[in-house]
Amino acid sequence: MSEKRNMVKHYEITRWVDFVRGMAPGDESDMMRSHLDGGCEECSQLAGFCRRLARTCQAIVTDEVPEPVVRRALAIFPARKPERRWRALRIPVELVFDSFLMPVPAGLRSTWQVGWQGLYRAGECSLDLRIEPDPQSMRATIVGQVSNLTAPGQELSISAVCLKSGQEVVAETVGNRFGEFQLEYEQRGDLQLCVYLDAGARCLQVPVKRLAEGKEPDRDPAGDSKNLGND
Repeated sequence: MSEKRNMVKHYEITRWVDFVRGMAPGDESDMMRSHLDGGCEECSQLAGFCRRLARTCQAIVTDEVPEPVVRRALAIFPARKPERRWRALRIPVELVFDSFLMPVPAGLRSTWQVGWQGLYRAGECSLDLRIEPDPQSMRATIVGQVSNLTAPGQELSISAVCLKSGQEVVAETVGNRFGEFQLEYEQRGDLQLCVYLDAGARCLQVPVKRLAEGKEPDRDPAGDSKNLGND
């Protein structure tokens, strides 16, 4: 009779997930094992699937995810408002290089640039940016690097890199140990790039302008941000 009752009762997938990972209570685990021994084909297939899934998940944990994959995964998350737990000190920045202000080579009346490159100085740090618009869409990519001017070999602690529209975060990523980062985003005219340093204690912030397709913008695409104070 007990075997017949076991043949009739089927267990849900959540119970089999616990069973194959050894997390089911002792009495229930014995009953489920007896149920499998009784020859239930449906539950046997389900338990087998859960075992294979558990082995796959355990193997994935040991694999290192490539940094470009992490950046793309962060870029597709829906926009959200940041949970700011600190009041970051905004470091004054100065634009010291603008690729659109480079002199035209001799013999040429004008040049056409697809992207823009700029270099900012902020205290002991420098922020090197390049904006590359996609000619087939309104999307663009920001590639940047923060360096320590006083100690070039010293690694900088980048807590987060956010692209904001007001208080809304439209894209975010993290920097690597070399201070490098990359963001993909939809171009618009009210974006601010915020690079948080030292666990969010300090922030580099510059406006990001939309690049005109096929011509240079009237102003530098990262704006004039020489007089920035504290938040």
